[in-house]
Amino acid sequence: MGLKNFRESSLCLVNGNFITLNPGKPRAEAVAIHDGKIIGVGTSKEMKSLFDNKVKTIDLKGKTVLPGFTDCHIHILGFGAMLNMLDLKGVKSIEDIKERLRREAQRKSRGAWIVGHGWDDSTLAEKRLPTRWDLDQAAPDNPVTLMRVCGHISCVNSKALELAKINAETESPAGGKIDKDSETNEPTGIMREAAGFMILNLVSLGDEDYALALKLACEEAVSKGLTSIHCMPILDQAQEFQGRVFQTLLMRGELPLRVYLQIPEACLSSIMDLGFYTGFGNPRLKIGAIKIILDGSLGGRTAAMLEPFSDDPENRGILIYDEQKLGEIVKKAHIAGFQLAIHCIGDRAAGVALDAIEEALREKPKEDHRHRIEHASVLNKELIKRMKKLGIVASVQPPFIVSDGRWMLDRVGEKRAQYVYPFKSMLKERIKLAAGSDCPVEFMAPLPGVQAAVLREVTPEYTFIPEERVSVEQAIRMYTLDAAYASFEENIKGSIEIGKLADMVILSDDPMKIPPNKIGEIEVEMTIVGGEIVYSK
Repeated sequence: MGLKNFRESSLCLVNGNFITLNPGKPRAEAVAIHDGKIIGVGTSKEMKSLFDNKVKTIDLKGKTVLPGFTDCHIHILGFGAMLNMLDLKGVKSIEDIKERLRREAQRKSRGAWIVGHGWDDSTLAEKRLPTRWDLDQAAPDNPVTLMRVCGHISCVNSKALELAKINAETESPAGGKIDKDSETNEPTGIMREAAGFMILNLVSLGDEDYALALKLACEEAVSKGLTSIHCMPILDQAQEFQGRVFQTLLMRGELPLRVYLQIPEACLSSIMDLGFYTGFGNPRLKIGAIKIILDGSLGGRTAAMLEPFSDDPENRGILIYDEQKLGEIVKKAHIAGFQLAIHCIGDRAAGVALDAIEEALREKPKEDHRHRIEHASVLNKELIKRMKKLGIVASVQPPFIVSDGRWMLDRVGEKRAQYVYPFKSMLKERIKLAAGSDCPVEFMAPLPGVQAAVLREVTPEYTFIPEERVSVEQAIRMYTLDAAYASFEENIKGSIEIGKLADMVILSDDPMKIPPNKIGEIEVEMTIVGGEIVYSK
């Protein structure tokens, strides 16, 4: 094979420790790349022989190379937008929230929106949700909306409620709840699920705002070793899908990674009218699944549960669509050729979603549909067996084990906790697991996610359901080869093999060899997408 005249589009990586995830050649020393694809895997001498000595060659000096990571559940545009929002992660009290909000209001002009995110009531000293009256004390003249870390609950102030024309007579929207004072019936400022959009839809961003947000977020993503993302959708203030911003960056040459773009259910009819379905596009940007949000979160106690929350015995969460409506949407999307990605945190939501998928498959059988349950947080033995039978892909978030493990036993009790994030149980049933972060709920760093799946350590003293630990290789596959399976792309990426896309990440250490509690500390040295270096430390 002679490539002596193709220097510009070629790259040779030598003297490395390549973990290929190809069972036919699990380890290698070098890789040859041409026109964005892998053309050789072997020894350094073999790969060098494919080119002349003027081709760009990188001596890896023993560094470890993995297939590029994929984050299978990320709100990349939301993360980018939040880079310019008030960051409330790590606050320890409502007084802390008020102080940060007070400083932000001083920085903003009177009447300007203040949007924040990241507070977590489980870590607040007051052990309660903040209210409109708390926020009014800090920013009475600015409309304020502050999203909980999970994104499923917001706290807003009186000015925001006034602009949204929400008062004691306002009814909660379908799929959401406006919390009201038990004596006065006045809104408390807590907006759950769909109710939050009644406020957020008033906050305006322009096309260039979104473009800048996406560019900044993608730069952060590649620095963490991500070469592909399965991007969850965002709707703007007019309930329009912000998909065009991805095309904008692609045309500008500013989209450094691959995007599998999930489409919000609200846009299903529109995209069907155009004749598109899952897979339309190219390896850099393509249409993915139809995303349906069926319930809420465990942290916000809005996940749809079969039995009430252990620490809230009157509450079984929120089912955003009833069984009939969900069945109609799922059937419509399935028949039109779309993959489904259904957000299910609670076990009740998972059962309803599986019922809808089963009915759609009964009407139009399709063996390789790869419909997905996003999160699959609380399951049981019967639900897992149904997922296996139906060929469901579980899109899971290993970092949740660490962040939620602190309070999970209180929330669901010991019996149900045995099937919270049950990764090993699902793998035993040969269910494909694809991993992600749910960023900005968690940070978009795959290596800490690998560590979380392997150790399930909440603290050095406390391990959450250790029986559900997985091996290092299984965890890596969740972010690579099995992630590619979740987007029908395992034949073109996810492992280091001849003919596949040259997407790789170069690491400071070998995750297979260092102590598992050090995996999250491994540094990304370089990220390569399609043979192009998109990040170098």
